[in-house]
Amino acid sequence: MSILVLGTVALDTVKTPFGERKHMLGGSAVHFAMSCRLFTDVNLVAIIGADFPQKYIHFLSQKGIILTSLIRSQGKTFKWKGEYKGDLNSALTLSTELGVLSTFRPSVLKEQRNIRYVFLANLDPDIQRHLLRHMRLPRLVALDSMNYWIQHRRKSLLRLLKKVNIYVANDQEARSLSGEVNLIKAAKALRILGPQMVLIKKGEHGVLFYSDKFIFSLPAYPTEKVIDPTGAGDTFAGGFMGYLCKAKNMNETSLKKAIVFGTVAASFNVEDFGLNRTSRLSIQELSERTAKFRKCVSI
Repeated sequence: MSILVLGTVALDTVKTPFGERKHMLGGSAVHFAMSCRLFTDVNLVAIIGADFPQKYIHFLSQKGIILTSLIRSQGKTFKWKGEYKGDLNSALTLSTELGVLSTFRPSVLKEQRNIRYVFLANLDPDIQRHLLRHMRLPRLVALDSMNYWIQHRRKSLLRLLKKVNIYVANDQEARSLSGEVNLIKAAKALRILGPQMVLIKKGEHGVLFYSDKFIFSLPAYPTEKVIDPTGAGDTFAGGFMGYLCKAKNMNETSLKKAIVFGTVAASFNVEDFGLNRTSRLSIQELSERTAKFRKCVSI
């Protein structure tokens, strides 16, 4: 069993109270893949520019990421520059250079069209829908987005929501798209838009899962060392989807376990800049911290 992720491969420049790093390997698809790879094979669909360092291609290959649908195009790679201050809960975007991403139209190999698990990481919903049309019979499709697309591609996003099983959003995005302040009401409103399941990420306050069958809320792992939160949400999604792909079912027990694994994976991500921590993460480490987390939240 394997999973396909569509998203960005980026060169990130990040500044936090603990330092600054320039042109690190990043992007939604990459952060997702670093945690998801612990459970299953990851097929990455994205675009990079002519300036993208070959060492990063080698790095991803060494981690077992399948790159046959990673397109290299003339032009510049997508670049993001941001800064975190104070409690590190949100980043101030200093600059965004779309580069080759502005003309990206994803394509996948014939055999990849049969992959049953699909994650549409943060991108223009028109690009996400273009990829989804290539997939034959996906069993589980999850979608992530952001406030920019909610504001500027709302109609396209709403059409796409009718075709996915899970919608993943942070608390601000959930409120913005639903028009509700209370997160339970927001989740109910988002469920009505199409997805059978809604996952609302609340940063240091954990995650809320909503479906017609059950509601589940989980706190974040109590992490003392927070260096760089960039990609934590995508790391969560990678752990969540990776476990579901491995479990091969979506009952209540499996969904709760998946949320726990995603939450713990995200706790590793924030402990260092970029991929420094998650690229070294093993399934044994993840399982050991998960066991500690279970003791923290058990009654």
